[in-house]
Amino acid sequence: MMLFVTTIIILLGLALGSFANCLIWRLYKQESIIGRSYCPLCKNKLNWYHNIPLLSFLFLKGHCHFCKQKISWQYPLVELGMVFLFLLFWFKSLNFQYLDGESLFILMQSPSFYLHLLRDLVAAWVMTVIFVFDLRYYLVSNFVVWPAALFFIVINLCLGVIWWHILLAMAVSVVFFGAQYLLTRGRGLGEGDIWLGLLLGVLLPDLNSLITAILSAYLIGSVVGVSLIMAGHKSWGSKLPLGVFLALGALIALIWGENILHYYWQLF
Repeated sequence: MMLFVTTIIILLGLALGSFANCLIWRLYKQESIIGRSYCPLCKNKLNWYHNIPLLSFLFLKGHCHFCKQKISWQYPLVELGMVFLFLLFWFKSLNFQYLDGESLFILMQSPSFYLHLLRDLVAAWVMTVIFVFDLRYYLVSNFVVWPAALFFIVINLCLGVIWWHILLAMAVSVVFFGAQYLLTRGRGLGEGDIWLGLLLGVLLPDLNSLITAILSAYLIGSVVGVSLIMAGHKSWGSKLPLGVFLALGALIALIWGENILHYYWQLF
C-alpha cells in the first residue's frame, strides 16, 4: 500500500509540475489557461504524446518535434522539483517514516491527515509557480496569490486555526513588507511582494512559523546576493527577485519550521 500511494504522489507531482510550466508561460503572455499547449517558439500545437511529463522531453531529446529548437530546461527541472517537494511533504506527513500497510491505513483514517497533506501539496505547487515566475520575469502574479490566499484561509479554518490568528499573521506580514515598500519608495521590493507577504501570513498563521519563513528568505537572499556580487554577476544596489526567496522561506518553514526554532532556542 505504501508503494502504491507513493507512486500516486510521484505521478501527481509530475502532472502538476507540467501544469505549473504551462501556467507560468500563459500568465506571462496573459493568455487563457484553457486550450491546447503549443511550442512557444514555432507556435505549433502539441499532441498529447508531446506533453507527457519528463518522458516527452527525454524522447524528444530536449528539442521541439516541429521546429527542432531546444526546449527550455525549465520544463523537466520544474517537473522533477515538484516530484521532490511532493515526496518531501508526503514523508513529512508520515513523520519521515516508511510505514507498513497497516500503520498507513490507520493514519489515513484521520480527516486532518488529508487536510494537512492537501495544504502542504498545494503550498508546494503554489510556491513553485511563484518561485519560477519571479525568477524568470521579476514579477509576482496576483492571479496565483489571491486564489491561493483564499484556499489557505479556508483550509486553515478547517484545521481548527483560530480566525484572529490568521488575521494577525496577515496584518503583521503586510505591515512588515508594506513598510519596506514605503521606506524604499518601491526600490527595495515591489507591490507584488506585499501581497505575497499576505499569502505567507495566511499560509503560516503561527507567528513563529511566519518569522522563520521571513528570516530564512532574507538569509538565503543575502547569501545569494553576496555570492553573485563576488562572482561579478551583480553589483551593489542590483535588484533580486524577493518572491524567489520568500517562496523558499515558506517551504522551509512548512517542512522544518518547528525544528529550526527548537535548535535556535537551544542556543540560548
